Amino acid sequence: MTKNLSRALLYGVLIFLVFVYLLPLWSAITTSMKSTEQVALTTPVTPAFPPTLEAYKIAFSELKRPILNSLAFTVFATIFSSVLGSLAGFTLAKLLKGSTSKKLLMIITFGVFLPYQAILIPLVRIISNLGLYNTIPGLILTHTAYGIPITTLLFANYYYEIPDELIEAAKVDGANPFSIYLRVVLPISMPAFVVTAIYQFVNIWNDYLFGVVLTRGEEAMPATVKLANLKGSFVANWNVQMAGALIVALPTLLIMIALGKYLIRGYTAGAVKE
Repeated sequence: MTKNLSRALLYGVLIFLVFVYLLPLWSAITTSMKSTEQVALTTPVTPAFPPTLEAYKIAFSELKRPILNSLAFTVFATIFSSVLGSLAGFTLAKLLKGSTSKKLLMIITFGVFLPYQAILIPLVRIISNLGLYNTIPGLILTHTAYGIPITTLLFANYYYEIPDELIEAAKVDGANPFSIYLRVVLPISMPAFVVTAIYQFVNIWNDYLFGVVLTRGEEAMPATVKLANLKGSFVANWNVQMAGALIVALPTLLIMIALGKYLIRGYTAGAVKE
């Protein structure tokens, strides 16, 4: 009896937590499907009746160009930072030995804890001097550079688990470091690439600060910056903003659905050893 009561209590708490967790999502969906009049006259959790997709049409027309901008610099910055982090991680984990590798990794990892706000002024000056202000390449360069510390850390920790005997065997066969990386290490690095790519894509896509500081107008404006401007200057169009928020969240949601199982494999890779 006590066991059944405890289980019922546990399920009750879990159901309540699920309800609390999903309530904001439900509010966003219902609000996005209401007209402006319904938003003013009903609470956010009240279902839309009759539902309308007008807010989605308005939001998509406003976000179409910024979403393409975000896709462009997010994809390229994710690829570049992942590849550079993989090369740096391999160098630190397998080519350098002893304390030198650990010290360099610690210095590089320091960049992970460097807040965005601390580098904004020099960043804007450097990007402006390079002629990359308000451009997609400027955002690619920024996110790639800022992503290298975390990608290096992720790959280095993964490569530390690769047996040194595998690398030594390749050296005995006459392979140079680049051949070792390309033919031996890279083929078994897919779990680390998946984890790193998902992490980078989500972080770069959701970034707001770099986008609002390094762009003006819509030539290179990210979707997150444009989304913040959908509310309106005088009247808050919450239905349009909620529709825009759901549209902007869709790419990361699709990434997680498509690659979620590979993400779990990447997290657990190397966790079980013989």
